[in-house]
Amino acid sequence: MDTNLMEKIVALCKRRGFIYPGSEIYGGITGFWDYGPLGVELKNNIKREWWKSMVYDRDDVVGIDAAIIMNPEVWKSSGHLEAFTDPLRECKLCHQRFREDHFREFLKHVPKGVGNVAPRKEFVSIFYCKDGKYHKWENLTEPKVFNLLTEVFLGVTEPKQKAYLRGEITQGAFVNFKNVVDSTRIKIPFGIAQIGKAFRNEITPGNFTFRSREFEQMELEFFVEPNEKEAVRWFTKWKEERMQWYVSLGMNEEKLRFRKHGDTELAHYAKAAEDIEYEASFGWSEFEGIHNRGDWDLSKHKLTYKDEETGKELTPWVIETSGGVDRSTLFFLIDSYFEDAKRVVLKLHPKLAPYKVAVFPLLANKPELVEKAKGIYKDLKKSFVATYDGRGNIGKRYFAQDEIGTPFCITVDFETLENDTVTIRIRDTMKQERVKIDNLTSYILEKIKK
Repeated sequence: MDTNLMEKIVALCKRRGFIYPGSEIYGGITGFWDYGPLGVELKNNIKREWWKSMVYDRDDVVGIDAAIIMNPEVWKSSGHLEAFTDPLRECKLCHQRFREDHFREFLKHVPKGVGNVAPRKEFVSIFYCKDGKYHKWENLTEPKVFNLLTEVFLGVTEPKQKAYLRGEITQGAFVNFKNVVDSTRIKIPFGIAQIGKAFRNEITPGNFTFRSREFEQMELEFFVEPNEKEAVRWFTKWKEERMQWYVSLGMNEEKLRFRKHGDTELAHYAKAAEDIEYEASFGWSEFEGIHNRGDWDLSKHKLTYKDEETGKELTPWVIETSGGVDRSTLFFLIDSYFEDAKRVVLKLHPKLAPYKVAVFPLLANKPELVEKAKGIYKDLKKSFVATYDGRGNIGKRYFAQDEIGTPFCITVDFETLENDTVTIRIRDTMKQERVKIDNLTSYILEKIKK
């Protein structure tokens, strides 16, 4: 595995306009990222494909878009004020905080007499802090509970109302459960899908966009009959569908796996949970979870479902699929990255590529070629997100489009002026073929569908 891959991805994202550090001109802010012109297209394409798969292609799922700030009672009832916490240790000297479950990453055991640590026994435990020094174990506080919910204060006069930015988008589906049932008359089993921002007061953001304080989720809450057999059936079904979705969009199946949660690591709401993990350069890392939430959420909010035909009232169980948009975007970038001695390529699936097609005149100083190329470009923009480029030589233009993942490049040359055909170059193979201008849209659409 290329140990420098993340450095290359970060550099490419900055250079080509995928992802920038948040508010960079003021030194940035840890755990926040801005998506540039190409990044927002990639991210939107991922969300669009998810929404199509989860909502448009199904008859048993509807969508919502709930508010980011909800009544604080929501988080009290859901158990997040009590359970949505991490234990922390703090250095008494420089006040850096460490998550207890991640602390081993900073801890070392060294022979006595090493560095500025006073020897007390054969080996002593030291840890590395942001002040650039190793400190001894005694300079750490005992673990303290730290709530991950981000507080906000509403109102223009004191005392202001204390509320929270949502730490997950899930609760928006549950508090709207009755509204959705009443307004749509949908019957179980059915799902509520949602894409939206969430915020967590992460102690140790890192690995680029993998662990951030502001992030986006794409979630399905699927409501089923409250029995173990039905829950297991849907849990298995959604596991298979979600894994296949990533594979269908080009992610390397050998880099993916399921990891089952042990009894001691299950969330407070979960009866069962499995993560879809990707093998990144920083190790196997979770970016989607499939959870059996049982009746935890609807019970906590005192919500039930009544079958209008039978009169039967029950509290459905919930099978959840919860994926990270930012993490998926990062792993699609990592997975598609390819380089050789000649070029760097993002072999993104055409459905995800920011630009589907780029159009070039062979020579930018020939008005007749430029005019023809711009006409084709404007026509293709009616059907695709496209770009036009007349800078530099044709080879450099090809390689620039390879690096941002554009699957098809069209070159207008002097033969075009004679017979209305153009050259289409395929990104992954670099093969070229002649296609009639009138057939371009259908040709590209057919290639994207594959």
